[in-house]
Amino acid sequence: MITGELKSKIDRVWDSFWSGGISNPLEVIEQITYLLFIRRLDDLDTLAEKKSRISGTEEPRTFGPDQQHLRWSVFKNTAPAEMYATVAEEVFPLLRRLGGDGSTYSEHMKGARFTIPTPALLSRVVDMLDGLPMDNRDENGDLYEYMLSKIASAGTNGQFRTPRHIIELMVKMTAPTPADEICDPACGTAGFLVAASEYVRETHPSALTDAKQRQHFHNSMFHGYDFDSTMLRIGSMNMLLHGVEAPDIRYRDSLSEGVSGEADKYTLILANPPFAGSLDYESTSKDLLRVVKKKKTELLFLALFLRLLKAGGRAAVIVPDGVLFGSTKAHKDLRRMLVEDQKLDAVVKLPSGVFKPYAGVSTAILFFTKTNDGGTDDVWFYDVKADGFS
Repeated sequence: MITGELKSKIDRVWDSFWSGGISNPLEVIEQITYLLFIRRLDDLDTLAEKKSRISGTEEPRTFGPDQQHLRWSVFKNTAPAEMYATVAEEVFPLLRRLGGDGSTYSEHMKGARFTIPTPALLSRVVDMLDGLPMDNRDENGDLYEYMLSKIASAGTNGQFRTPRHIIELMVKMTAPTPADEICDPACGTAGFLVAASEYVRETHPSALTDAKQRQHFHNSMFHGYDFDSTMLRIGSMNMLLHGVEAPDIRYRDSLSEGVSGEADKYTLILANPPFAGSLDYESTSKDLLRVVKKKKTELLFLALFLRLLKAGGRAAVIVPDGVLFGSTKAHKDLRRMLVEDQKLDAVVKLPSGVFKPYAGVSTAILFFTKTNDGGTDDVWFYDVKADGFS
């Protein structure tokens, strides 16, 4: 658990950005994310040096002999003006070149932008971040989650963070296992994937002791897509700090590209897709429009989820009330498909204040299993009048 002292340290970092002229919460978290990654690169090189000394073999490193001044442990001790020049002119160009190393997070560094406006602010923030403990996975994750909780304004395209207690409810009700292949096609900050990884760690310790399962856990269990490069960077860092080494977090416009060769691939989908109205026909996947002859994003996403799931795969997804009660032919057809062709397991109606201050829309969680031959006998309905948080 994150302590009050650590929270106040993060608050001071945040306040420094605001007083230094960066007031957009997403920009703040993005700049902090870059700096944390730079610090992590230095830590990894330090670890590689120790391994080399012990084993006598040369371990791969990020910083070459002529790049030692680019390491966090070195530039953090330089004067503000020198530090600023080093970070802006050398460290960030290095980050942008890292995309070729194959790691998930490095891949999203290609577009890294350094927007901290002054040497004084950079020096202050580096000093504060250097004081944060980063050697414990649980603490790392909690620190970053606390930072993410500060994104208190809605993003574009209907994006907003799903409250953690709602995510945990959905994860516990679907009970991920080490054998699952989990996808969030609108992953944002990767909250669902993080919660699923934590659940698997807690309930299936063997997932990290068995070599084959460990390989699957770190490399092929978690898949997240988004078309916002800032979110991809934040989501990747969130997974990294929660101890998932190489999740499949990548750029993809799910509704434009449709299933794109990934039909019947996943065993579990956890998602809170954006429901920001309609798309134009030209940019929408034709295979989805064949299922949903209407360009409403929430209906198209449900059609996408059904295509992505394997037979027997299950899903927990948040939808606006319109999906439950909409009277258009497209709404009715999709409900019929869920009930008659698949297995609708449960509908959990959420109180309207759950997503405030982001959005006041009324929502529900749909739990369903892809069967392709029906199976809906009884549907568990639950109307949450108050969630104890909102």
